[in-house]
Amino acid sequence: NSRSTKPLSFFPFTISHTARLPTDLLVLTVATAETDGFSRFLRSAKLFNYTVKVLGRGEEWQGGDYMAPGGGQRIRLLKAALEEMKEEQEKTILFIDSYDVVFASGPKELLKKFQQSGHRVVFSSETLIWPDRHLEDKYPHVREGNRFLGAGGFIGYLPNVKTMVADWTGEDHDSDQLFFTNIYINPEKRKSINITLDSRCRLFQNLNGALDEVVLKFEDSRVRARNVLYDTLPVIVHGNGPTKLQVNYLGNYIPKVWTFETGCTECHQNLRPLTGIQSEFPQVTIGVFIQQPTPFLAVFFERLLNLQYPKNRLKLFIYNQESHHKKQVDSFLEGHGGLYQDVKVVGPEGADTDSISSRNLGLDLCRQDKQCKYFFSVDSEVVLKNKDTLKILIEPIVAPMITRPGRLWSNFWGALSADGFYARSEDYVDIVQGRRVGVWNVPYISSVYLVKGDVLRSGIPDYDLFSSDTQDADMAFCTSVRSKGVFLYVTNMHTFGRILSVENYQTKHLHNDLWQIFENPVDFEERYIHPNYSLIMKNKLIETPCPDVYWFPMFSEVACDHFVQEMEHFGQWSGGADTGHRGGYENVPTIDIHMNQVGYEKEWHKLLLDYVAPITEKLFPGYYTKCESNLNFVVRYKPDEQPLLRPHHDASTFTINVALNTKDVDYQGGGCRFIRYNCSVEAPRKGWSLMHPGRLTHYHEGLPTTGGVRYIAVSFIDP
Repeated sequence: NSRSTKPLSFFPFTISHTARLPTDLLVLTVATAETDGFSRFLRSAKLFNYTVKVLGRGEEWQGGDYMAPGGGQRIRLLKAALEEMKEEQEKTILFIDSYDVVFASGPKELLKKFQQSGHRVVFSSETLIWPDRHLEDKYPHVREGNRFLGAGGFIGYLPNVKTMVADWTGEDHDSDQLFFTNIYINPEKRKSINITLDSRCRLFQNLNGALDEVVLKFEDSRVRARNVLYDTLPVIVHGNGPTKLQVNYLGNYIPKVWTFETGCTECHQNLRPLTGIQSEFPQVTIGVFIQQPTPFLAVFFERLLNLQYPKNRLKLFIYNQESHHKKQVDSFLEGHGGLYQDVKVVGPEGADTDSISSRNLGLDLCRQDKQCKYFFSVDSEVVLKNKDTLKILIEPIVAPMITRPGRLWSNFWGALSADGFYARSEDYVDIVQGRRVGVWNVPYISSVYLVKGDVLRSGIPDYDLFSSDTQDADMAFCTSVRSKGVFLYVTNMHTFGRILSVENYQTKHLHNDLWQIFENPVDFEERYIHPNYSLIMKNKLIETPCPDVYWFPMFSEVACDHFVQEMEHFGQWSGGADTGHRGGYENVPTIDIHMNQVGYEKEWHKLLLDYVAPITEKLFPGYYTKCESNLNFVVRYKPDEQPLLRPHHDASTFTINVALNTKDVDYQGGGCRFIRYNCSVEAPRKGWSLMHPGRLTHYHEGLPTTGGVRYIAVSFIDP
């Protein structure tokens, strides 16, 4: 499913008449652009059946931003709207911001609390004075609560509000906060208009200066913001000043976006089904970014190819910074590039294109292409397991959550520190571990995300989104996007995949992925361990071809091929005589290369511990092995080199012998004969391991290889 998220602009809903309460409430707000925050505001207003009128639609905003005094344009628009209204004594006006505001409750509670104030106009309050600290002494003292006025929200009767703004003659860039402050600190005007502050945050909660006072309160399938200092439940929550990220966090829950009883209530709204008709699938440009040596890149391209989406609706932009990976990129494009609508590659030879400019270029390719509905950015270290990822992602900018196995690392941050770096939000662990599932508004995403083409063209039209003198590219991108009022989302509604550890990846071998058993054990297993290994015990896949000789699947076909190719690439095969320098003594020397010669002894020992030791403990109850072995090697048999191995005992407690290629395909003849039992295994299966006792009972020989080349991997294992 794909989701269409059109911002709504007006909800003409009535409210129920309640005895002794003011009626005919109208919410007025200024919104010159339909931002994500504005859409969130309207969704919460709709939930509680508020009547909202939007002022300033289509105007250019001239009122500045929250970092400096401004906002006079709001008063001009408010004054003009009020002048068009008939003077009704009981008509109530709620004037609030919208981009950073969420309703936590409905009109009935709001009007009741307004009436209980005993005043005709009630302003929100703040702990901080703004914009002129010199006016502090002129503010009246309050018995309890916040002392200073906040201009981002007030409620009042129409005649009083009209009177309050009647004298406005300022410019759009003048300070609305200062205008209302001067009215409030004037005793005569304060009394004649009958103004007070919501000092205990019963109606309005401004977050700036009060972050430590506000917590989420979950109750009866609803979520409120609770002010713990005054023990109040404000009706309206406002992320004023530099608290946009905090209101985004609260807005993930308030008023009932996510609750413990219902889970995510908005995640399935406005879903648009994608049919099987290819022309109905939105065109997507996929940007692939290879910025460092990356393990399992061939598997990355396999997963990219397997995404369930019509290839003729996809364009590819591939940026490869690593010469080491040119072979994998070229191989993928030679085999599959023609399936896609278009392919553009920027290779390591493109010296003028660095990682930042490549990301800007990729986004701009979609921005300039009006047919491009989405840009899907994916870094090469992303393991995208979900084939339906492109069909699932739904928001203007959304990242599928991916994690690092066994760790709390993910591709999003739940909060930012004061200096703009990582901070852990209260719900981060629950989201990463899947105890809270939904679509989450977060301050930072990376590695893989989908951006709506229309957002690129209108919401974030600037070409350079990734450059910064103080932040890395991902942080700069997120900062650029948030500064335009565009929300960033991460979804854990589905399982999407994980991310590789790339920090210690070395490229000095032929098949470097073989060395990833420590850094990326899950990916190593998927790539190199036999697909039926996990079924060995469950489905009793262990066979016994000879007495006390066990046979079970261990390596994948790819693993077998890579071990053989790695050894041949190394090329320093022994001459069949044991020299002792390779780590141990062989009773009957073979033509071989030992694991320690290619720097694989630690990885091989880990492989034995993880995948052989559990088998021995099942087969031999009470026997536990540390898989200590000084002899781990790959043997090569050729008719004109060393075709066979004479009868012998192995210098081991038990031995494993893994076939690395296929009889009658790669070689003829071969096999292993256990002389005492007159029993032979003459057709070893590729990737399957024989396991048998070594020193005493299983005197055996290697049968002649009559054609081709046969390879086996052998370990002599002691406790």
